[in-house]
Amino acid sequence: MTSSRTRTRTARTVVAAALAAGLGVTALAAPALAAGPTAPAAAAQKGHAATQAALRANVDAGVPGVVAQARVNGRSWTGTAGERGGDDRFRVGSITKTFVATVLLQLQAEGRIDLDDPVEKWLPGVVRGNGHDGRKITVRQLLNHTSGIYSYTEDPAFAEKVFGPGFLQHRYDTWSPRDLVGVAMTHAPEFAPGTSWRYSNTNFVLAGMVIEKVTGRPYGKAVENRIIKPLKLRSTSVPGTRATMPSPSSPAYSTLAPGAATPVHDVSELNPSLAHAAGEMISDSADLQTFYRALLKGRLLPKAEMRELTTTHPVSPQYPDYRYGLGISWQKLSCGTEIWGHGGGIHGSLSEAYTTRDGRHTLAANANADWTGDTAAIVEAEFCGTEPKK
Repeated sequence: MTSSRTRTRTARTVVAAALAAGLGVTALAAPALAAGPTAPAAAAQKGHAATQAALRANVDAGVPGVVAQARVNGRSWTGTAGERGGDDRFRVGSITKTFVATVLLQLQAEGRIDLDDPVEKWLPGVVRGNGHDGRKITVRQLLNHTSGIYSYTEDPAFAEKVFGPGFLQHRYDTWSPRDLVGVAMTHAPEFAPGTSWRYSNTNFVLAGMVIEKVTGRPYGKAVENRIIKPLKLRSTSVPGTRATMPSPSSPAYSTLAPGAATPVHDVSELNPSLAHAAGEMISDSADLQTFYRALLKGRLLPKAEMRELTTTHPVSPQYPDYRYGLGISWQKLSCGTEIWGHGGGIHGSLSEAYTTRDGRHTLAANANADWTGDTAAIVEAEFCGTEPKK
């Protein structure tokens, strides 16, 4: 999930500073498959010194604390800098999107839905207004961001209330999914369905609503029963409207203003209904690695659905090394290593979670600030052994 500010920082990780992945970095953010198994980078096999240096560089840039965990060929390493614990839980923002897409693919494998169904079939009358038409948009187009639906997090009034100074008054407000979609429907579509690509948090709010219509239960229950419990992700949760963070966790900080360094606010508590299925989940570095490793190794989806998950769409001719599948992104790093996963951002929390296609090398990291630092550098450091410039 991402506001424009959050989005920018998360996008730097996934789409080289051009796209906003989710509510982006401060609100909800974005994400990486490879054409065949990719061996762990030689630099990473020699150790994680570059990754630790990248963590320290983030703290030197003003991030209060950063945590990262990597796993290479079954061996785990955990690094921290600043005031963070290695087992901290944190809000993962748009990484939520991969969980949601996985559930919908599972439902398709069971014959309960077809991703090529029009959204109107499951949510009659919901996607209507100002040129939006759910009869012409498929569920698949929600998941790969080719629907053209306006992202509610781009609405100026919503952004001011939820991501700007207004957050301090509205942090405990409850937003229903229909409220969020309603904000989007007051704007015209970005483009005709299937004709282009643009990240939209509204897509995944709708995806969560589709899961609820198919299963008859909250989408979070489907995530819990189908992914969290089977994989024993004990630090992962779908909080709903719960504003507090589970322990252990560290405070999350935000300036609530683009580019501003002061004042800094503790934004740890918030009602995550503002993100819903676009970015509300909580997890830790170990669980996120377990999830992406299991997903890419085929433990959660049949082969046919795996092919659909990893069928990617170009996001821009300007960024050929970044493509987006169904709630998951693929990117080729500077050293040529290809990774799959997602980035995520929400108030005071920037996260990255990636794996090579064969699952042999994974990384998950989190910074507890959203106005400074460079989490993309942590990804490059781990998979390419590239230390940040002094």
